[in-house]
Amino acid sequence: MNIKIALISALLSLSLSVTGQIPGPSFEDVLSLHSPSNATISPNGKMVAYHVRSTDWKNNRYDTEIWLYNGIDEPFQLTNTKDGNSTSPEWSHDSKYIAFSADRGDKSQIFIIRANGGEATPVTNEDDGVRSFSWAPNSYTIAFTRPIKDAELGKSREDQFGKYAIEDKEITQNHLFYISFDPANIPRPDLSSCDKSDSTATCISLPEPVQLTTDLSYTIRDFDWSPDGSKIAFGHQPSTAISDFMKGDISVVTLSDQSVSSLVSDPGPDADPEWSPDGSQIIYLASNGDLTAIFYSNAVVKTISAGGGASTTIDLGVDEDIRSMKWEGDHLYFIARQKTKQYLYQYDWKKKSSSQLLTKPDNIYGYSLSANAGQVALYGQNYDDISEVYLSPTGKPDLKIISTFNHQITDWELGTSEVVSWTSEDGATIEGVLHKPVDFDPDKKYPLLVVIHGGPTGVDRPTPVLSYVYPVNQWLAKGAVVLRPNYRGSAGYGEAFRSLNVKNLGVGDAWDVMSGVDYLIAQGFVDEDKMGAMGWSQGGYISAFLTTNTDRFKAISNGAGISNWMTYYVNTDIHPFTRQYLKATPWSNPEIYAKTSPMTNINSASTPTLIQHGEFDKRVPIPNAYELYQGLQDVGVPTELIVYKGFGHGISKPKERLAAVWHNWQWFGKYIWGEDIKLPFEKNEE
Repeated sequence: MNIKIALISALLSLSLSVTGQIPGPSFEDVLSLHSPSNATISPNGKMVAYHVRSTDWKNNRYDTEIWLYNGIDEPFQLTNTKDGNSTSPEWSHDSKYIAFSADRGDKSQIFIIRANGGEATPVTNEDDGVRSFSWAPNSYTIAFTRPIKDAELGKSREDQFGKYAIEDKEITQNHLFYISFDPANIPRPDLSSCDKSDSTATCISLPEPVQLTTDLSYTIRDFDWSPDGSKIAFGHQPSTAISDFMKGDISVVTLSDQSVSSLVSDPGPDADPEWSPDGSQIIYLASNGDLTAIFYSNAVVKTISAGGGASTTIDLGVDEDIRSMKWEGDHLYFIARQKTKQYLYQYDWKKKSSSQLLTKPDNIYGYSLSANAGQVALYGQNYDDISEVYLSPTGKPDLKIISTFNHQITDWELGTSEVVSWTSEDGATIEGVLHKPVDFDPDKKYPLLVVIHGGPTGVDRPTPVLSYVYPVNQWLAKGAVVLRPNYRGSAGYGEAFRSLNVKNLGVGDAWDVMSGVDYLIAQGFVDEDKMGAMGWSQGGYISAFLTTNTDRFKAISNGAGISNWMTYYVNTDIHPFTRQYLKATPWSNPEIYAKTSPMTNINSASTPTLIQHGEFDKRVPIPNAYELYQGLQDVGVPTELIVYKGFGHGISKPKERLAAVWHNWQWFGKYIWGEDIKLPFEKNEE
């Protein structure tokens, strides 16, 4: 017994020596928080299925499974896909079955499970998997999209010439199919799907898919069933290339004869069709007519007769992008941001005005309606909470929390967060989120860390816990203040604000960040000799711009950031983004590309800069990281480049995300606090 106690004591001592310098919740605790999403209510309004994401450290993955609230018991886990995920729950029209997507083999397929329990059974076995799907509103028919490969680019070419690709011309297209599900013949989950070449095999017989669209000139992006289940409206674009959303159109297919008719083919993006309750009209999102400003201008809402004709623009009275439209009864429901909040609105077709359906939670991320039962399920969070799942009547809102995710942080000592505002260099009003440590004393001086969001059309909101790759909660516990500025271009503040950094990227953004820093310094609680800045993507670009244009920070971290707009332009997968914000190509106006590029002023750089980048990033290709890294080395600025192997634009696995958190903890610990911090494995080696 004494030996066992001594061993436990030694292990505890080792653990404390490794993590003792980390105040507040551990990095692993923050990265392990369970979080909900995609709350989907049953048609009868009594049950809610939703996602719960957890962290699987052993297998270095995030696991998403479906949980069920049945109105009687505590919510419980409904699915369990080993080494995979169960996502996208969809209710049958009679609330008896839930269809969902799961990768229980090589590709994602549609599975069905009874709402009252039992085993999940597959209903598709598509070679390249299933993308999106949806039940018909009045039957057991399921429409889905799956990839269609161009016959000319098949195996015969590879057999003769090996593997190669032609840029922008070999992108798999998704097309529309449907299956008819018979509850009386639910396939057995203990058997594999039938091999059509073996007629003697003992196997399950899956419903035979019927292909609805065949036109290889487009790929299907989204779709919606007509109320009577006879037709499907779908948005399509030339290919799955990310920039092709700008060429989106809308068509309608009739199930009985698979005939397809064009509905909307205007210039610019037309997408997200939604039928009216009586099936006579379709509402959709379109451009405002300026095809050179799509990335930062508001989409407009239009209606059109289901049979075609001229469209009508609907003014919802909200100066922000609209998403998640649902037309139920006399109301159109939608989500839109308003500064640091995000509301669920209802537009009254008779009064022609919009109002907030709910005043809480402060940020609603997604919702689902049960029109017949007059209920809405949603997930979101208040400023002082982490996300929860809620249920409320739509006629007389009475919000009920049906999940308990905040119990995870009950015992954590967390600081506070609040919205602050200041005036930027050109007079623009800028808001940001200020995080203060526990027992904040306005008469003390605190180190300041500035965390800059991406986008640029992202937005930061007050929240008690921050994750991803920046250890904000631990810095607060260490005794720092953190500012997260909603610089010009951020969403939530209207179209005019989002356009303020057009032809002014980096420059105007830096005004907003530095004026916010000066505002806090003027409050008297910031130690301006201990300041750092960081961000990912567009936030990484602004951080790189600060590296080469100011010497006021002691340390900077640039995550997946742009260092040279020309390098970025010729390598990225979204070339129109640069053309729209800078209003030029590098060849037509090299001056604007130079003005807004961090590399232009590399000779003025002096701030120690950490660079973090994914190896296979297509959005901000890694040459941007190497260019900044080499430039900083050439002018003698301390720098370190860390490449996260196998990742694209984001770090999507927990162990590498943990590594990135530690790398930022080390970097700012060294240059802000003067600490020599070693990673846990380095300490173990000692």
